[in-house]
Parts: sequence; C-alpha cells; structure tokens
Amino acid sequence: MEENKNTPSAAQNAEQSEETLIEQARIRREKLAKLQSEGKNPYEQVKFPVDADSAAIKANFEAYEGKTVSMAGRMMSRRIMGKASFSHIADKSGNIQIYVTRQDIGEENYLAYKKDYDIGDIFGFSGFVFKTQTGEVTVHVTSLVLLTKSLLPLPEKYNGLQDKDMKYRLRHLDLIMNEDVKRTFVQRSEILKELRAYLDSRGYLEVDTPVLLPLEIGADARPFKTHHNALDLDMYMRIETELFLKRLIVGGMDRVYEVGRIFRNEGMDAFHNPEFTTIEMYQAYTDYKGMMDLIEDMYKTVTKNVCGTLDITYQGTLIHMGEWTRLTMAEAVEKYAGVRYYDWKSDEDARAAAKEKGVELTHGETSTKGYVLIDFFDTFVEDKLIQPTIIYDYPVENSPLAKRKPSDPAFTERFEYFICAHEYGNAFSELNDPIDQLKRMQKQVEEKRKAGNTTARVDEDFINALEYGMPPTGGLGMGVDRLVMLLTDSPTIRDVILFPTMKPKK
Repeated sequence: MEENKNTPSAAQNAEQSEETLIEQARIRREKLAKLQSEGKNPYEQVKFPVDADSAAIKANFEAYEGKTVSMAGRMMSRRIMGKASFSHIADKSGNIQIYVTRQDIGEENYLAYKKDYDIGDIFGFSGFVFKTQTGEVTVHVTSLVLLTKSLLPLPEKYNGLQDKDMKYRLRHLDLIMNEDVKRTFVQRSEILKELRAYLDSRGYLEVDTPVLLPLEIGADARPFKTHHNALDLDMYMRIETELFLKRLIVGGMDRVYEVGRIFRNEGMDAFHNPEFTTIEMYQAYTDYKGMMDLIEDMYKTVTKNVCGTLDITYQGTLIHMGEWTRLTMAEAVEKYAGVRYYDWKSDEDARAAAKEKGVELTHGETSTKGYVLIDFFDTFVEDKLIQPTIIYDYPVENSPLAKRKPSDPAFTERFEYFICAHEYGNAFSELNDPIDQLKRMQKQVEEKRKAGNTTARVDEDFINALEYGMPPTGGLGMGVDRLVMLLTDSPTIRDVILFPTMKPKK
C-alpha cells in the first residue's frame, strides 16, 4: 500500500514534539521573568506551613469538614470557569481538588493563577474543607501562593510517561505522573521497615561494614575496581557483606545483620542490576535448619504485614506464602529429572547420566558427581519451583563457605530458597574450621587464576579471625529487591530500584 504523503512520520512527530516542548519552556521562562519583574520571585520562598495531607482529609472527611487546613503540592490539572476555577493538587499522599475564586484570593492573584501559573507549578494554600455537589472532597481556597515555578511542562495527561527507558532515566517525572510507581516505593520502604523490625525483635543487631575493600573476597562474582589515591592502592567495591559479619560473630556479637548495598560487575536482566540491596544475617549457636525456620517465618510475617494476606499474586501466578516445601538437591533432581544421585558410583557414571539426559556439563569432562548434580538441578528443577521451596544439602564443589555434612561429606549444610522459579536467598551452617576454610579459599583462588583473574587472593585477615574461634553459626543472605518485586507484583528489578543503572544517552 502506498504511504499517505500527508501522514507525518514518527521522526516528524518527534521533531514536532521537541519543537513544542522548546516553545512551552520558552513561554514559561517568560512568565517567570514577568513575575520576577513584578517582585513575585517564586524561588525566594523558603518554607510553607503544612498541617494536613490529601489522604488524611479524604479518609477522615467528617473530622475535617468545615475546618481550615494548610497544604502544599503540585498543580496537576486546572479547569477555569470565569471568576471561579478548579484544580487538582498532588501532595505526598495523593491528590485533592481545590476551588479557587477571584473573590477569595484577590483579583491580581486570580489573574496570575489564570495567566501566569502553569500545570506543574508548586503551590501553598489554605482554605476550608467541603464536598462539591458531585461528592468530591475539595478545599475552598482562601489563600494561594506560588512556591515554585515549573519551567518544563509535564507529559500529556492521558498518555503520561509511557516509555520504559524514559521512566527509569527520569524517575522524578515518573513519580510525579504515575501514582502506582510512587506506591511501589512506599511499599519498598514498608518492606524494609518490616524486615528490620522482625530481626530487631529477635535480638539481632544492625551493623555496617566496609564497602571499599583492598582485595576481591567471598562470592564468585566480578567486582568493580577503583583506586584510592591517598594510599595509592587499587580497591574493590564489595560483592557481599559476609566475611566482615562473620568477624563480628568471632568478636562475640552473636546475632548481627546488615542491610547492604552490593556491587557486581556483571550482566543486567529482569532480576539483576549491578548495584542492588541484600540483607545478610548471622546467628551464633544455630545451623542451617535454624535459618530455614527463620526465613520461612520472616517471609510469612513480612508478607502478612505488608500485603494483608499470605496468598499473593505475582505476574498472574497465585503464590501461597504460608506453605513451604523442603527438598534436598538430590531429592529434587530425582523428583523432576528421574535420576538418582546415589546410583552414581563414580564421576564417570554421573557424566554418562548427564550425556544420556542431554545435560550440558558446565565443567566438561572434569565434572565431578557434585558438579553434575548441580547441572541436573539447573536443567530440570529450578524452573519448576513456583511455590516457596527450600532446596538444601548442596555439593561441596560450589559451597566454599559452608560446613560439610557430617553424615555425608560430599555435601554441605547449605540451602537456597526459590519462588516463581527464581532464587531469593542463600544460607549455610557456616564453616568455622580455619584449616578447611583456608584450603577451600586457596582452591577458589586457584580456579579464578586459571580463568585469568591474576589479582585474586585469599583473605588472610578472615582466616586469622577464624583461628581465634568462631562458634557454630547459621548465616543467610537474601535479595531485598527481589522480595520487593514479589510483594509489589513488579516484573523487573528496575521497577523497584529508584535509579537503576542505565547506559548514558548520547
């Protein structure tokens, strides 16, 4: 079909939109200059008394009816009707309608309200609360003052800010235009508050540990590297908080946790951002079974307090947060892949089973039984774990910081828990044998160096701390952002991080 030559192209529409934006910004600057020339510079305002917000007034109208309130917020709409007009003002808790008349605020101010003020401007106002004939809670304004002039227009009301890329880059604008976005981040704050309250009530002490480290430590992840000029020393952004928290256990602080910002120089997708938030918690004199009980109860408590129910929906799937399943990794592989780990008499048997089932071996022909079991789990099991499930007893090969099982030293006392086919946290009976820990760290460093990481080395300070003696300890790390995604029904981690990592625009 021949293109209609009168229909503007997308490029033309974008160009026209840019031209319109520039023109609107020019007009707003002219209005600002006019106000300033009249001695009405809005940026000179230093404060405004606020004694009420929109949500409180709407929720308790009977208590507020007829009473005078003082409020402030951003004008989101305006309907001018001669000598009287209506606007909607957005504040921290929502929005409320205001009724403005020439008689109440004066002819000069009312004329400025009509001609010089714009959608997006921030106002302070006072007046009495009433309901219109249509039943809308409204403030009849008796005093109105411009507090801030907005020099850029807000997005068009009905289309709003739809472009995902722009929503993340211009989060301030996203919060102005989309009430549900603001609600998500209010809930994030509530979730963090509930997590802290839960741990505090059980005797845990919140602590802070270093973000800048002199060496790569801990988890098998690529760090961000920087340089300390005063010390002339290369340093690394932390990829976990674990080893410092364990030193505190050595020091006699029996229950500690940290809400920590973590940095990993790796890929980005719906569940990964280079900068993210975790909570790691450590408790002396318990083991990974104790941490299982803790995480189940914590998730149930936080979910109930934040969502009001233990049955929540995530991306169309009903999740029963009150019901948790526990399986060993070997049991899970047998259940979903039909393969028994304990039938493998050797590493060769395990590799043969993988070949028969079409499982790709991460470590190739050097794969041990433990590595093969992990590959079976990744291939057949993880995507089946929709309801809350704890998978425990991990092979020692990929658990360098966990205690071996006394009854089966090929496995460690480690678990991860899964919801909607994603891992949400990781826990151990912590390894407190300094000799065994040194050997495992040396092996981990050796493997990193074989892979080309020439700067990897053992954290000797941590080994030294263990040599003074760390009591039996249970430890757990959980992703805060993923929990927020789950409880706010958000499809991507970028929706729950206020300012996600973005590639700069040219």
